[in-house]
Amino acid sequence: MLRLLSTRPGPMSAATIARELDLPRSTAYHLLAELADAGFVTHLPEERRYGLGVAAFELGSAYLRHDPLERLARPLLRRLVDRVGATAHLGVLHGAEALYLLREQPRQPNTLVSDVGVRLPAHLPASGRAMLAFLLPAQVRALFPGVGSFVDRTGRGPRDLPSLRRLLSSERQRGWFVEDGFVTADFASVAAPVFDHGGRPIAAISTTFRHVCPDASACGTDWPEVAAEVRRTAEELTLRIGGHR
Repeated sequence: MLRLLSTRPGPMSAATIARELDLPRSTAYHLLAELADAGFVTHLPEERRYGLGVAAFELGSAYLRHDPLERLARPLLRRLVDRVGATAHLGVLHGAEALYLLREQPRQPNTLVSDVGVRLPAHLPASGRAMLAFLLPAQVRALFPGVGSFVDRTGRGPRDLPSLRRLLSSERQRGWFVEDGFVTADFASVAAPVFDHGGRPIAAISTTFRHVCPDASACGTDWPEVAAEVRRTAEELTLRIGGHR
């Protein structure tokens, strides 16, 4: 019931809850009453509907205070670094930007702009597009409403909404996301999304490495071997947080 309520934009009637969960109405009312007594559900008598209560908010806040995503991801990133020999990151979407939460480096690291706490325009790094690709088209349009929303760092990367959508579509079909010199010249990255319990993109795992690409004709590599390791790490983190694609 809590999971169902958390995925809806507003309160629901007991009859709708019972129908969607395939429960007898009497059972649904009994469970809702128990959840309401514990504070996890709020009854709105005028609307004859139920919504999430304060206790659910407190539980979610406690979960966030414990930094579970970072704690679960750190050992996975470390193992990814050991397997591919390149810097690994955990990033999340923050509006139209990709925000880096974690970075694990190999013994001989490269100097990268993508440090912990750094924000980059989400359409440029592979990690940002790995999350954008699984948002609704209307959400992507809201984040990038015009040409002015598309920051250019190196002369590469999508410069308007149609080109971004084409890139997101092709990469989503391929199964992983690549950035070759979009953020920093002579560096590339490969990323894959991490999903929450509702199948939404909650984060992305990426690895960044040096790749000299003097002109557009020298680009276009998609690194399937590296991508297999990145996807494996992202899928493991998805399972660890109880998510699914």
